[in-house]
Amino acid sequence: SPGSTFATSPTNGKFADHNWESKDDEKQQIDQHKGRSAVFSSHVGKLPDVPEPDRTSCRYQDKTEAGTKLFSFHKNLHKHIILFLPAGVFFGNFVSIPRWRGKVCTLSEMRIYDKIIGRMFVHEEEFMENEAVSKNFIEQEIDKDLAEGVYDHVCTRFPPEPNGYLHIGHAKSILLNYGLAKKYNGTFHMRFDDTNPTKEKVEFVDSIKEDIQWLGADWKDHLYFASDYFDQMYECAVKLIKKGKAFVCDLTAEQMREYRGTLTEPGKESPYRNRSVEENLELFENMRAGKYADGEKVLRAKIDMASPNINMRDPIIYRVARMTHHNTGDKWCIYPMYDFAHPIEDAIEGITHSICTLEFEDHRPLYDWVVRELEYPQPPKQIEFAKLYLTNVVTGKRYIKKLVEEGIVDGWDDPRLVSIAALRRRGFTPESIKMFVELCGVSKANSSVDYAMLEYCIREDLKLKRPRLMAILDPIKLVIDNYPEGEIEYLEAPNNMENEELGTRKMPFGRELYIEREDFMVDPPKKYKRMFPGTEVRLMNAYFVTCTGYEADEDGTVRVVHCTYDPETKGGNAPDGRKVKGTIHWVEASQAGKAEVRLYENIVDEEKGVYNKEDGSLNVNPNSLTKVTAYVEPALMEAKGYDSFQFVRTGFFCADIHDSKEGAPVFNRIVSLKSSFKLPKA
Repeated sequence: SPGSTFATSPTNGKFADHNWESKDDEKQQIDQHKGRSAVFSSHVGKLPDVPEPDRTSCRYQDKTEAGTKLFSFHKNLHKHIILFLPAGVFFGNFVSIPRWRGKVCTLSEMRIYDKIIGRMFVHEEEFMENEAVSKNFIEQEIDKDLAEGVYDHVCTRFPPEPNGYLHIGHAKSILLNYGLAKKYNGTFHMRFDDTNPTKEKVEFVDSIKEDIQWLGADWKDHLYFASDYFDQMYECAVKLIKKGKAFVCDLTAEQMREYRGTLTEPGKESPYRNRSVEENLELFENMRAGKYADGEKVLRAKIDMASPNINMRDPIIYRVARMTHHNTGDKWCIYPMYDFAHPIEDAIEGITHSICTLEFEDHRPLYDWVVRELEYPQPPKQIEFAKLYLTNVVTGKRYIKKLVEEGIVDGWDDPRLVSIAALRRRGFTPESIKMFVELCGVSKANSSVDYAMLEYCIREDLKLKRPRLMAILDPIKLVIDNYPEGEIEYLEAPNNMENEELGTRKMPFGRELYIEREDFMVDPPKKYKRMFPGTEVRLMNAYFVTCTGYEADEDGTVRVVHCTYDPETKGGNAPDGRKVKGTIHWVEASQAGKAEVRLYENIVDEEKGVYNKEDGSLNVNPNSLTKVTAYVEPALMEAKGYDSFQFVRTGFFCADIHDSKEGAPVFNRIVSLKSSFKLPKA
């Protein structure tokens, strides 16, 4: 409340004093409103009652105070409340910030969370004196390089291998690399790392380009293929041979494993390691000329077989492989290995900061060795960050391929998957994915993020953007006995009650309607606020109706519900001021359209986990897809592919881009309205 103050011990983060109007030493869940809640740690009392609660929160770590400061804002309060809490506070609609940047939260960052959680009602001048720039560790490294003159510009890249569809984890890398280039007024390169023709297809090249453009990453005229540099890579290999830094090796793959050593024992040098430069040049030329069978000879870097880093134990940098390449055809029968090709590609393009995921951290010494030995004047710098892991999802290419081949999903873009193409088809927006990536942050520590957080982001993005229309997914007929038979009137309804800019529409209304089966019960439990015999409810944007009876089959299944309406309550309000507890949605029967609706659940059986512990197979959820025929209001029958809507009281849905036809849309459920994101126990 206004003027509330707290003091905290810098050692334990607990409150020394507070002056709430009511006190409670137990952990409190406070102020649920419109699906939002704010939970504070122990020793926090209840907030005083205020009308129309709409609180949002943003946490940050202060440089000078132990513990975490949580700002709670309220549109009816003119001052902010400062709480000192232990780390691990959750806020908003059960959203957790996995990590924070260790600096004072800026106004721009508060605006980010304003978009995510709700409106912030704060006077900006209260924070101007504490305005600071919060940067992640990659940005700090770039700032250092620019300040010290290591580079005078920034150039980043996204280098996927075209052997499958991109997934949500790739979205983080795309947006990070593109965002850094944009932030520093640099350039962003799109490069296909197509050095392994065994799994690469033009189909994957096209899908990757579409995904990146959809996310808003603009490479302009900087689209490249690693295969365009094959001639230069060959010359680089020749240069290493001439320097005595590479040799042709005849060991088989099995022998090479034996010679490599272990994590605790050094490796043994190949008997071919000390071949002369001239012999190595001749043998390498013969490899290129196709004089050896696949796997018969390889070119290896000559580094250190006793290195504690196994990647530095004379790694293979070229192998013989007779395969047709999607870009170069049959020109080459030898191909460079990724660890050799990648630093050369970066150096050729003038990449300054090669941002990659954490599993390449052990490969960095080899990356640096390659650019150093090839004597590039301004070599790129590799920086690693943690991958984005989502709980209970399938991202492995071989598992997705198996799902496709077995017909469990209908392709790489099946809406139950988390490929970018699948998320787009399901109805996710670029803005929601950007919001999700921003929430996850940039870290060097691997962690997992609940899929429900991604769902939260799409709800927040769509709730004010999309019209809210009516659809009945499990219908029973409602007959208004005292409504004139054969008469149809058109009632005005807002397209989105929270966004007047979306305007209104006219909805047909008549004697016979469809309502959801769950909105009627013959013998309801206590606190059931919808329709049952003798009760009066509101038909949304229409009239008050009173249930007078129903018709049921012999097995008790209700087929028709009967009611009467009060014509004086048009628009949903009674002139005499009487109130009803329940409001239900409906669709007029004679003009309703019939549409297929697909209700998606997780492809993974969440109780069992992603993989079977015994054989490594996927634990597939048999109920991951349910198809129903829904009755929808006429406006929804005009939907085109990728058009999305909120079905009132049900969820967000998107017209399927593949299966929707003109006048016959098929709707995919993007996400339900009710969040499944549960607040972890403190």
